[in-house]
Parts: sequence; structure tokens; C-alpha cells
Amino acid sequence: MNDPDSEADGVMKEFSAGADAAGTRLDQWLAGALGPDFSRNRVQGLIRQGAVAVNGTAVTEAKRKLADGDRVAVEMPEPEPAEPLGEDIPLDILYEDDQLIVINKPAGLVVHPGAGNWTGTLVNALIHHCSDSLSGIGGVKRPGIVHRLDKDTSGVMVIAKTDKAHKALSEAFADHGRDGDLERAYVALVWNIPSRLTGTIDAPLGRAADRVRRAVVPETRDDARHAVTHYTVLERYGEGQKQAAEAALVECRLETGRTHQIRVHMAHIGHPVVGDPDYGTAFRTKANRLPEELKAMVQGLSRQALHARLLAFRHPDTHMLMRFEAPMPSDMAGIVEGFRKL
Repeated sequence: MNDPDSEADGVMKEFSAGADAAGTRLDQWLAGALGPDFSRNRVQGLIRQGAVAVNGTAVTEAKRKLADGDRVAVEMPEPEPAEPLGEDIPLDILYEDDQLIVINKPAGLVVHPGAGNWTGTLVNALIHHCSDSLSGIGGVKRPGIVHRLDKDTSGVMVIAKTDKAHKALSEAFADHGRDGDLERAYVALVWNIPSRLTGTIDAPLGRAADRVRRAVVPETRDDARHAVTHYTVLERYGEGQKQAAEAALVECRLETGRTHQIRVHMAHIGHPVVGDPDYGTAFRTKANRLPEELKAMVQGLSRQALHARLLAFRHPDTHMLMRFEAPMPSDMAGIVEGFRKL
């Protein structure tokens, strides 16, 4: 076993497997190669995240057996700060009591600290707003967070302020409303008009090659996760107009809650979300077929046109059914109005 090429976190470390590594499990061998600061569980986590490659190919199976001469590369995580600090970031609060807080999250706000976003997150704002009441609830990195929205997705979120609320809400979101009253509805502006006005997309999701994105994958793959999205077409634009770019406003309801689920699923059936920088790039030129004013608005949109408009749940203390809605933000609403004029 050779020494790692680099000793600093946040970079790529590379190792060469010797004859003694032949037939050894990747996670077992790599835990020894990385040293005492990396437990086998932590190494398995890195492998599941797609941060480990063997001979240049990403590997997601911890049980993968090594061969003499294999080159193993590990993308090391950046060092994390011990604990997020409170920051005076404005919040659009829809409701608040001693148990929970409901907000309308703006697009552009990251939910919790992570690589490249250690400050300026919703968690930083909540710590400032709620003072010490969030301490320890759900862990110091994600205090009170029971679900999340992508950075550039806007809409309704609920955050727990007590352990009791965190447990009840976490269970409700984990169950996705199958045995309770949890209800979540999103609106998305998508390219092209679905041939069916209602539909269900049942397609497992896993990591794409670049680790950040997700993709529909075979259900036999180790990282495949069951994912189901139900959609309903609310409005159709440009239908039957030969020179117009067709689009539709759809409502999506989640039966599961996977990372980027709506965005990946809608792109999978040929209807990517307008403005999506990860899954809609092949449709960017469709904006060229729009009237100049609308074309400029679509091309100027700096995020996916996806908004969490509705969230309903049982209050963890009073058990009353609570229902919150947030209108589309102005950037998305303006574009939808432009499409209506088609």
C-alpha cells in the first residue's frame, strides 16, 4: 500500500492496492488505508455517495473485491465546521408557535449547511430567529429540519422547534402521508404538453455519474430508490400553434420524497421543468420560439420553475389539521402569465 498522494481534506487522495489487497473488500481495505480518522462506516458512506473510484470508474458497492495493482481514488469531504452559527437572514413566516415554524422559502436559499454553503442557509436563519430552542433537535447540522426543498425551489416548509414535534413530523414525512394527513403539492412549469392530463411516474432514482445529480436507474442497482410522482395538467400553453413552443403548468404530488424527484421524473417523460439547469438543458433552445418578451423572461430565469405551493399536516401537539399555501413567487408567476397570453 502506498502513502496517499495528498494529506489535505477537500482534495482527491489516491492509493495503489498491492498484492496483499487482492480479494479484500474495498471498504475494509480503504478504511485501513485512510487511517484511524475514518471508520469503516464512514468509508461505506463515501462509497455510497459515489466518492470512491477504482481504476477511474466510480464504485458504489462496498463489498467490491480488489485486485493487485488497482488504483483507488477517494474524493475527500471538506472539513465541516463544528456547528452552524445564527445569521440575521429575513424569513417569510406563515405560522409559528412553541412547537414549530412554517415558512415560505425563497428560491436561492440553501436549507442546511454543506460543502460550498457553510453560511447563509435556512438553518443559519432559524438559529438566529429561534435562539436556543432548536439546539440538538435533529442534530446540530440540521436542527429542526424534517424535510427540505432544493436550493432553487421555492415554497412551503415546516421546521420543528421541539424534540416532540421533530419526531412526529419526521415520522409523517417518512410515511409520505400514507397513514396520515400529510399533503404536499407542487406546481411546475414544464416544456411540452403531456399527452395524458393525469399520470403517475413510477421510476427508481439513483446517483448520476457526477454524484450531484440524480437519474432514473434500474431497480436492481444498489443505490436505486423507489420513487413515485403523480401529476395533473392544470393549464396548457401554445397548443396547436405550429410556431409556438408548447408548455404546461402541472401539479405534482409526491408518494415518495427523493432528491430532485419531480425534476428528474418530469424530464424522464419528456417534460423537463422550464429553467432547470441540471435536467432541462436540452430544451433551452425552445425559448427561441417564444415571443420576444416571454423569451427574455424564460432565458433570464435563474432557477427551475418549481414551487411547493401546499403543505398540510397534523399539528404534533394539538393534532389539528393545519394547511398552508404560498402563491407562486413573482419570477415564476410572471412567466406563467406570459405563457397564458400565447
